[in-house]
Order: sequence, then C-alpha cells, then structure tokens
Amino acid sequence: MRVKGNLSGSAIRAFDIETPLVSGSARRGASRLAICAAFLGAMGGFQARAETIAGALARAYGYSPDLGQQRAATRALDEGVPKATAGFRPTVTGTVTGGELRLLQTNPQFGSKLTSHENFTVYPRTANLVVTQTLYNGNRAMNGVRQAESTVLQSRETLRLSELNILNAAAAAYMNVLRDTALLRLTGSNIEVLQQQLKQTGDRFNVGEVTRTDVAQAQAALALGQASAFTARSNLNNSLSIYRQLIGDPPHDLQPATAVESLLPKNLDQAIVIALREHPSVQAALHAVDVARLAVKVAEGALYPTLSLTGNVGEVMDSSNTPKNNSFTASVLGNLSIPIYDGGVNYSTIRAAKETMGQAQMQADLARETVRSGVVSAWGAFLNTKASIASFQASVRANEIALAGIREEAKVGQRTTLDVLNAQQALLNARTSLVSAQRDQVVNSYALLAAVGQLSATKLGLAVQTYDPTVHYDQVKGKLWGVRTPDGR
Repeated sequence: MRVKGNLSGSAIRAFDIETPLVSGSARRGASRLAICAAFLGAMGGFQARAETIAGALARAYGYSPDLGQQRAATRALDEGVPKATAGFRPTVTGTVTGGELRLLQTNPQFGSKLTSHENFTVYPRTANLVVTQTLYNGNRAMNGVRQAESTVLQSRETLRLSELNILNAAAAAYMNVLRDTALLRLTGSNIEVLQQQLKQTGDRFNVGEVTRTDVAQAQAALALGQASAFTARSNLNNSLSIYRQLIGDPPHDLQPATAVESLLPKNLDQAIVIALREHPSVQAALHAVDVARLAVKVAEGALYPTLSLTGNVGEVMDSSNTPKNNSFTASVLGNLSIPIYDGGVNYSTIRAAKETMGQAQMQADLARETVRSGVVSAWGAFLNTKASIASFQASVRANEIALAGIREEAKVGQRTTLDVLNAQQALLNARTSLVSAQRDQVVNSYALLAAVGQLSATKLGLAVQTYDPTVHYDQVKGKLWGVRTPDGR
C-alpha cells in the first residue's frame, strides 16, 4: 500500500526529490529504511488499490454516522406533520365496563315484626362510544400544520449543512494525508542528504580541510532533521486517524487531486449573492423565523372560542342494579367554549412567542452576516493560495540552483559547512511550503464551495445514491395509523 506524494496535477513529486549530489548508496542508507518502515507501519499494510478524492468523498457520504443521525433526526421531525394534521380529524373513544354485584335486599312484612331477606346477583355492564370533532379552534390546527411543515423544511436545511460539513472535512482529510506523506518523505530525503553531508565533512576534517566546528554544525543539522522527521511521522499518523474517522476506511494509494475551481462562482460578488440565497445556514434561519411566526398565531388561537361536536352512543345493561333492566342512549351535542379569563397565562404565552420570533429574525440576520463573512474569507484564502504556488515553485528552483552552487564553492573553500547547511534548509523549507500550498489550493477550493452553500454530493457528481428526505415525508404525512416506520431511509 502506498500514498502518492504529489498533491495535484501540477504538484512537485515530493517522493522523487532530486538530490543530484547524493550517491545511490546514500539513498539506500539506514535512515531511509527507518523512515519507510515507520511509514508503512503507520499505513497498516493494507492491500493497495487506487483511491481518488471523489471516491473518498462518496464513501464518506455513505458512511458518516454524523450524517446518518441527522437524517434520522429529520425523519423524526417529519412525524410532526401528521401529528399536527390530527387536529382536523375526529377522535373516537370506546369505553366498556362490567362486573358482578351481589345484593342483599331486606323486605319488612306488612303488619308483622318479621322481615324477609332476598339475595340476588346482577351484572351491570356499559358500552359507550364517543366521537368528537373540533369544528373551530381559532385556526390553531391549520397554523400548527404550517408550523410543522416549516420545521420539516428547517430540518432539511440542517441536514444539507451536515452534508456540506462532512464533505468539506473529508476533502481536507484526504489532502492532509497526501501532504503529510509528502512531508515525511521530504524529511527522509533531507536526513539522507544531511548524513552524506556529515560524512563528507568528517572526511574533510580528517585531512585537515575543515575544523571540528564544521563537524559539530553538520551533526546539529542532522539531529534537527531527525527531530523534524519524528514530527512529520506524528502528523501523518494523526491525519490517517482522522481520514479513517471521516471516510470509514484507511487510505489506499491516494491519487492526485485538483481544485474544484470550475464549480466556483466567477467573482466575489456572485459568490456572496449565491451564498445569501442558497447557503443552508441562511435557509434554516429563515425557516426558523416562519416556525416562530406561526407559534405566535397558535398561541393567539387560544383566545378564540372553540366549537366542537360530540356524538355519543351507549348501552347500559342491568342498570339501577336491577336485573334485565337495560337502556340504550344516543346523542349528538354541540359544545361552544369561550375563553374569558385564565389568569393571564395565554397573554403571557403570546408575548413570549413574539419575543422568540424577534430573536429568530435577529438570528437570521446574524446567519446572513456570518455567511457573507465566510465567503469573503474563503475567497481571499483561495486566491492567496493560487498566487503563492507560483512563488513557491520559483523559490524551489532558485534554492536548488543556489544549493548546487554553494556546494561547488564549498569544495574549493569559498563557502563554509554552515553555508551549505543553511542552503539545504532553505531548499527544504521552500519544498515544504510548496507542498503545503498545493494542499491548501485544493482544500480552499472545497472550502469556498462550502462557504457559498453548494458543496454537495450532487454538485460534485459523486457516484452515490443521494438521500432524498422527501421520500420519508411523503410516506408519513398522511399516515392515519400504524407504528411501523416506513423504509424511507
């Protein structure tokens, strides 16, 4: 198993860093073996198979437990609609009672002091069926349904935001593994060069060309390079762990990735307009305002009269504790309830609901400003990365030329060992910066697409079966009974 070190189509191949002044035998030194062994151990020794960033994002979309739990939460909120719709439907209640009653009846004899006692048993039983239909309740049922529907729409935007965040994090995890793998190989190559430099410095010290100070400088540089390799290895292990957490599988032969620039808006103004219109955070906040506004209407409905119709059918057997004394009743009654005063509870509820609506409106304004700020920041970061790559590439080329020249000058005594080591470190820094910038270009493009609210499996064209929240909603919105959950997942 392996992970390629080039980050994009135009990236340097960090695994094939040219060190023309290092011999082939030095490239097969002990430090290289140690670094590679550590790398292979970190990767886990899985069977190699190519992996693209699109494939990794598709697996993250299907695997993510966070996305799965948010889908379940959305399905649970779908049930609020049939619950609210129940306010339009009648309620039917059946009641059956029965039992055994033993009676001892005493009958005084007329004109005599004697009495007679009679024992008998009755079985009083009742059956009652009550149907109640609310005809008017201040439009609370209608507003409750609309409120539940707005809640469903808000939950769908929250689900879309979760999808956006998961895909954005997975793209960053993919590129982090590529970057950290390349940086580990860079530090490994640097150690090999420093070991060769230390050997050459030692040989020159033995013939009196340099001093012990030069040897100490070479030893210090090698120790610093080895410490950097340990840090790079630790960073790679951390990136591998996050990759496994987000995508569900360890990385396998990661392929180069490119920025999704073709999917991005053409300019900043267009990006802001799209974000304010489509970003799930903004849309969720607007639906929250609708929910709060309808909550006010529901609360105000408590001040209106309630008109209902009740039908009652019942039969009483062995009534009045008399055997075989049965009666049957049927009635249809209207009920008008007019609220007059409840101590101020309803008025307080209405005022609180209005304050909550004001809070929701301010949160919607805050969501717009947050999204706008995020777009501006992401746009600047993406443009900065694009511009910096060319500079880092020029820096790498210039440092390579400078290092080669300084080494040649050092051979004839015009440069010191410290000059060579500084030039080698400058080249390493330039290569490290280039690798990081190439990673940032891809990651920032995904981050910008997320900032405008368009990062989704559909937009990226991922080879997955996208989750459609309307399937489950359509299955339950008119459901009248049943406790089994439909298969709308």
